[in-house]
Amino acid sequence: MEIIAERCKRCLVCIGVCPVKAISDKDGIVSIDNNICLECGCCAAACPNQAIKY
Repeated sequence: MEIIAERCKRCLVCIGVCPVKAISDKDGIVSIDNNICLECGCCAAACPNQAIKY
């Protein structure tokens, strides 16, 4: 999974829907820890800006 920085508006919806807490917001940058991510697609489906892709 990857976050497209220019599309991400930091609404943080993705953080709330991730079942394994693989997404974090540190220093104003939202990122996905691919070592934890299950690639379930919950975050991509919830993102209103389509900023997350496989």
